[in-house]
Amino acid sequence: MSEGERIIRVNIEEQMKSAYIDYSMSVIVARALPDVRDGFKPVHRRVLYGMYDLGILSNRPYKKSARIVGEVLGKYHPHGDSSVYFTMVRMAQHWSLRYPLIDGQGNFGSVDGDGPAAMRYTEARMAKIAEETLADLDKNTVDFQPNFDESLSEPTVLPTRIPQLLVNGTSGIAVGMATNMAPHNLSDSIDAIIAYIDNNEIEISELIDIIKAPDFPTGGIIYGYQGVKEAYETGRGRIVLRGKAHIENEGNREKIIVTEIPYMVNRAEMIQKTADLVNDKKIEGISNVNDESGRDGMRVVYDIKRDAMSNVVLNKLYKYTALQTTFNVNNIALVNGRPRMLNLKDIIRHFVDHRHDVVTRRTQYELEQAEKRAHILAGLIIASDNIDEVIAIIRGSSTPDEAREKLINRFELTEIQARAIVDMRLRQLTGLEQDKLHKEYEEIMERIEYYKEILADLSLRMGIIKDELYEIKAKYGDERRTEIVPNAEEFNPEDFYADEDMAITISHLGYIKRTPLSEFRTQGRGGVGSKGGTTRDEDFLEHIFVASMHNTLLLFTEKGRCYWLKVYQIPEGSRASKGRAIQNILNIDSEDKVLAFIKVKTLSDEEFINNNYILFATKKGMIKKTSLEAYSRPRQNGVNAITIREDDQLLEARLTNGESQIMMAVKSGKAIRFDESKVRPMGRTAAGVRGVSLANEKDEVIGMVCLQNGSEDILVISENGYGKRSKLEDYRITNRGGKGVKTLNITEKTGQLISIKGVSDKNDLMIITQHGLTIRLAVSSISLLGRATQGVRVINLKEEDSIASVARVAPEEVEDEVVEDATELDTNTEAENNFSDEGEKTDNEEKDLEQE
Repeated sequence: MSEGERIIRVNIEEQMKSAYIDYSMSVIVARALPDVRDGFKPVHRRVLYGMYDLGILSNRPYKKSARIVGEVLGKYHPHGDSSVYFTMVRMAQHWSLRYPLIDGQGNFGSVDGDGPAAMRYTEARMAKIAEETLADLDKNTVDFQPNFDESLSEPTVLPTRIPQLLVNGTSGIAVGMATNMAPHNLSDSIDAIIAYIDNNEIEISELIDIIKAPDFPTGGIIYGYQGVKEAYETGRGRIVLRGKAHIENEGNREKIIVTEIPYMVNRAEMIQKTADLVNDKKIEGISNVNDESGRDGMRVVYDIKRDAMSNVVLNKLYKYTALQTTFNVNNIALVNGRPRMLNLKDIIRHFVDHRHDVVTRRTQYELEQAEKRAHILAGLIIASDNIDEVIAIIRGSSTPDEAREKLINRFELTEIQARAIVDMRLRQLTGLEQDKLHKEYEEIMERIEYYKEILADLSLRMGIIKDELYEIKAKYGDERRTEIVPNAEEFNPEDFYADEDMAITISHLGYIKRTPLSEFRTQGRGGVGSKGGTTRDEDFLEHIFVASMHNTLLLFTEKGRCYWLKVYQIPEGSRASKGRAIQNILNIDSEDKVLAFIKVKTLSDEEFINNNYILFATKKGMIKKTSLEAYSRPRQNGVNAITIREDDQLLEARLTNGESQIMMAVKSGKAIRFDESKVRPMGRTAAGVRGVSLANEKDEVIGMVCLQNGSEDILVISENGYGKRSKLEDYRITNRGGKGVKTLNITEKTGQLISIKGVSDKNDLMIITQHGLTIRLAVSSISLLGRATQGVRVINLKEEDSIASVARVAPEEVEDEVVEDATELDTNTEAENNFSDEGEKTDNEEKDLEQE
């Protein structure tokens, strides 16, 4: 190193460590984090102090922003001018701060994200409430420190009367940490602070009851309360914010009107994002978006298509756009120069401690000033009582200093008192002025006594703090802007789907789909049908039933297991589509197969699940009844629903209220009718009892009907498309376990019995063939015939085609109706055996075959 050079060799690792630590501490302490006492970062504090120093108060004319920025930069904040200007701008934006601290004139940006005009164009002055943050600054209430070049001094903290950190919040990113504190309502915050002053041992839960929740400048809705509680109790929490919207009707169209958006959301970007999602088909049902915001407030209008559900569209807007956001609370602030995580009580305690310190220092300052004035007044009173002698001493002195010296010696005055007497004006020698001196002295002595009482009594100091808080509340308090919806934490998936009826189809190989009923037109009896599903050559549509989008399906497999599935979880497909394999949706064993279904509106209503039952029927004639409650706790891998014998399989499942009449039909054309009371409730894994006896080993059950009021007809359909309706009275009531009576005259032309339903004239039927054709027809178009007849042709089948499944469609279902139309399903049968028409009973009719 040559002489005169100042180069120091250091280890770069150590230097980087040291330099970065210094940098990080500077960012943490002097830039990014607020002081817990006044709630300000240094730049905010300096902007306000600079304006205070310039005298730009709320009752003074506006000054150019550039003038203010220059003042702050030159005296207190040696950083870029943009940092100071944008700090000013944000403090003037009513959508950024709950209580703006600067009154701006000119373009200070917009909620759409527009930037402010250049600082040479805009003007500003303090807002009235900002003056409360600087109140009593000249009374030695806070410490001052030298500015960056030590030419001036600046306050280390402001003696704020408002709980700035609570009411306006803050955000900032430091090194290794960040802060994000929510704004609150001033009135609620002051009430909580006063409650703490009255009881320092108050629980956080009690403070929460008072302060309720954050109150954001843009209003909106706090959706769910758990995150709010966590934020208040721990300092961290996730608050869900929603914009405020309502639905308006205009003619035959509906509109979603957004009047408030979540805090810190850019309105223009939100609208653009929505338009992109609509174009990408992520959100459907919106035909147009208009921003009609103006002087009367915000108004974003979403035009809804005629066939769309407004509530569903609104929920999708909440899900996919910034109409719903989260505010992640992270209450980190500087306490004694160190960053700390703070709960609600901590923030309030530190503010009260700060106010106590300010009030104490202010009182001490005022006491000192009062004592100084009392001291001078005492001297002036002595002079007024001896006015002639005082005048003589002053007139006899050649200089003021000589006069002061003589007065001190003659009346035992202090230097200060003597100086005040010498400086006294002649008008103070009048009698009136002398009376004023005595009165002022008495008043100031009372004030001195009062100041001493304050300094000696903590309760008096706390009372002063409370009184000043009440005054702030009266001057600036307002109503909450943000609403609270406490019991709504997460999205309910049902919110994204209209509660409309769907046709659910399942193929023989286990492919499932849902299709809107509107795609199936009603045809007359004898129609050929339309294409209802594309299947592989070896596959065919085996089940069809109707359920609403919000229903829960209980799916039962041939091996007796139960699975749960929401209708909206089923993939939607057109009439001609194949659907998706159930194994890809549920954890069903590859060798098992779904054969029976129950649909329920809810599994959370205890009264409903405890007073209703599921009836199971197997192909071999077994029947079992179990309380719905046993199947009310969904499990991902399913549960055992019924024990099935090796040579048997589950056929039907029906939801009942325990008071139904049961009909079971076999493919040979017979049906048996008995009371549900003949089947006692059993456990979930029981095998059941004998419901109907089969004619031979090839015979099997094809369906079960549960009837409640007896007003329905019995409809049967054969595999070759023949069917009829018969009166329920045509079937006599017997005990369970019998062979039953003839319900359809089976011939080679009709084919085997394929389906049995309980129907009324209000119902439609949905019929699907093995080739995937569908026909929807009115039940009233099918003839009412005798029990033992062969019926009429219901559907014209093409060669080598046959009926696979029949479902009843109820156009207007009653919500609480618990009858067999809760699930309409049938299974295909391929046997073609004819049996006798007699309704014989079996020998073991009264013997239970239940297996626990």
